[in-house]
Amino acid sequence: MPGMRGDDQQTSHLFSYVSPDARVPPEHPLRVIRQMTDVALQALSTRFDAMYSSIGRPSIPPEQLLRALLLQALYSIRSERLLIEQLQYNLLFRWFVGLSMDEAVWVPTVFTKNRDRLLAGEVATAFFGAVLEQARAARLLSDEHFTVDGTLFQAWAGQKSFRKRDGGPTDPPDDPGNATVDFRGETRTNATHTSTTDPDAKQYRKAAGQPAVLGYLGHVLMENRHGLVMDACVTPANGTAEREAALSMLAALPDRRGTVGADKLFDQRPFVEPARQLGFTPHVAQKVRGGAIDGRTTGAPGYAISQQKRKLVEQIFGWMKTVGGVRQVHHRGGERVDWHFRFVAAAYNLIRMRRLLTPA
Repeated sequence: MPGMRGDDQQTSHLFSYVSPDARVPPEHPLRVIRQMTDVALQALSTRFDAMYSSIGRPSIPPEQLLRALLLQALYSIRSERLLIEQLQYNLLFRWFVGLSMDEAVWVPTVFTKNRDRLLAGEVATAFFGAVLEQARAARLLSDEHFTVDGTLFQAWAGQKSFRKRDGGPTDPPDDPGNATVDFRGETRTNATHTSTTDPDAKQYRKAAGQPAVLGYLGHVLMENRHGLVMDACVTPANGTAEREAALSMLAALPDRRGTVGADKLFDQRPFVEPARQLGFTPHVAQKVRGGAIDGRTTGAPGYAISQQKRKLVEQIFGWMKTVGGVRQVHHRGGERVDWHFRFVAAAYNLIRMRRLLTPA
């Protein structure tokens, strides 16, 4: 009598009557993110039309490229080549991007060829704004209480590329792939040296006792109600960039009022006084001595709340670095790095909004 063991014959079926959408569980987190992403991309449709020629061969839809880049940030995929590999066999990724099971996947150079077009169209800024509008429509944003902060992240350039600007001919490297370089006794500053790999990257030390790295400064303006990113940008790394970027983002807010929290770095007159002139009360952490705020500010009822809420910005930077791939960006040039930083900030907002809008 035959047993109930199943047959292990592995045959390739010619047809499949189950769509990729049917294979994604209804409660999967990407479903809500896909819905919000599609709403944002629909708002950018007119912008996309203006970016492409009306004649010639149809290109890959920019919506699919952006959904793919969003997956790269959400799932910490190291490179676009690995992203394309995932799209070959990952049905979840195919569904999210909008590819059918039989549709051919692009080659990695597609991103390279389209990056300048997306950059020129300021698509990252527009996508970020479209996502933020959904948060505003859902009444998730505070229009009175904010936090500003900045973080240092590494550029896609090594210390060996940081060479003298007026350097003459050098000896041939002992190893063309990984030459030995001795920096001992050499004074290396941004005034005398530049990176041959990414000239926009600057050598910067975030704090005393920490190593100097070639990098950029990323800046965030956060609203304090739910910890969503209101604005984001990248600047060259220098000692005044954080407060200058913070004031610029505050000035861009439609309603200039309320409070702005920050750490002790911002307790200085070049930030406190301009912030007050813009209409904001600086609820910055007070220095032990030499600061710009006094007991009138620290004694205000909302000061302690601002100090508590401002710590949420570290969650933003933590996610962007550990998951979103910003710890060391894989792009070169200030414009491309800024584009990537804004896009990852939009990805963070989508993750945060899904949690806020989905019942527990």
